[in-house]
Amino acid sequence: MEESKWVSMLGNFAAKVNSYKYIIAIKNAFTMLLPVIITGAFATLISNMVFGTTSGLAAINGFGFLENLKPITDSISYATLNFLTISAVFLIGMELGKLNQLKGFFPGLLAVISYITIIPKTIETLVNESPVEVVDVIAKQYTNSSGLFLGMFVAILSIELFSWLQRQDKLNIHMPDSVPSNVSASFSALIPTILTITIISALGFAVLSLTGMTLYDIIYTIVQEPLSNLVSGLPGILLLMFVSQVFWVIGIHGNQIIKPIREPILLAAIAENTAAFEAGEAIPNIINMPFWDIYMSMGGSGVTFGLLIAIFIVSKREDYRSISKLSFAPGLFNINEPMIFGLPIMLNPVMAIPFIITPLITGVIGYFATAIGFAGPAVVMIPWTTPPIISAYLATAGSLGAVATQLICIVVATLVYLPFVKASNVTKRVDEVEEVPQEQN
Repeated sequence: MEESKWVSMLGNFAAKVNSYKYIIAIKNAFTMLLPVIITGAFATLISNMVFGTTSGLAAINGFGFLENLKPITDSISYATLNFLTISAVFLIGMELGKLNQLKGFFPGLLAVISYITIIPKTIETLVNESPVEVVDVIAKQYTNSSGLFLGMFVAILSIELFSWLQRQDKLNIHMPDSVPSNVSASFSALIPTILTITIISALGFAVLSLTGMTLYDIIYTIVQEPLSNLVSGLPGILLLMFVSQVFWVIGIHGNQIIKPIREPILLAAIAENTAAFEAGEAIPNIINMPFWDIYMSMGGSGVTFGLLIAIFIVSKREDYRSISKLSFAPGLFNINEPMIFGLPIMLNPVMAIPFIITPLITGVIGYFATAIGFAGPAVVMIPWTTPPIISAYLATAGSLGAVATQLICIVVATLVYLPFVKASNVTKRVDEVEEVPQEQN
């Protein structure tokens, strides 16, 4: 009864979190943003490993002509990764607009314009060793992943403000019925648009005047940097994984619960790594989105690829073996819902323990293997469905140490699951328990 109460409480908490429209908007926006990030990451990979003249294919005699194609992939990387915040602001604005019953793409455009009004438009550079201020330009830290948190804040604030202003009938310009509906809608949004952009711009000006700091500096220093350091550190990523696994065990999609925290930070981390890799600089982040996938989710949440192997080795239960055979092909592509709900792992006290602890163990292995230089850090954002071994090789731009580390993690995961699979041999599914024959009089 007590266990059922806790499960119900966690379920209600998850449902409440997922029902917040800001959480929904952020999750939907980053889901749509993933193909763009992956495109930019693979462009960087090809730029360095194929078109590069230092360590790429173009460095080999006879393939030097490939260097001439490098501007193509460099342009793709710039257009995708260096405008990550602008894309995110547009998509969050659009998604929040939908939730506020605003039609079309205008909310996304409004969010971007509002964001641009509050970021600095001047940069300082050196010309002949003398500092020169260049006006009417935007530095890349405001458009790449560094500006994500400010961008999310402005997108939400601007669309909520616009939605509220548009609901004020006195601010709407009403046109005659003879005017086409699209023209009438534009005039109706005119005053709310002017007020929204003006208020957001005035807010940025007021903050700068009162504090001497831009909103970007304040949010990056107070919110984004500390939160990124927490989640991008080993304790933070292990805590996130633990929370995700607990929710999976009670039948709730754990990754969806932590996604609003995980995605902005880990996607920003891999974008920084990709940019550093492209520039030939030191890679700054061990933990990022591909790290989660290649070391903590092989076969799916819980590193269930190890569970599949353990079942094939020691399980004597026909139901486990049958489900594992059906789940093996999806498991290769890190899809493990058949295992979670079919085995089941959900609400299974025997399997819940290794399901929760295994990714924590493999995450520690992956972290220290990368920290000591045995495995290369992840520098390429790959699709989460990329099969093990291939995923480690691609994400780290060809690090064999990363491949070996991923193999070690799979072996360790198998060893963790083995005793629990053996323990399950002496249990039966509820629907297999035979009825006790009643005594006949």
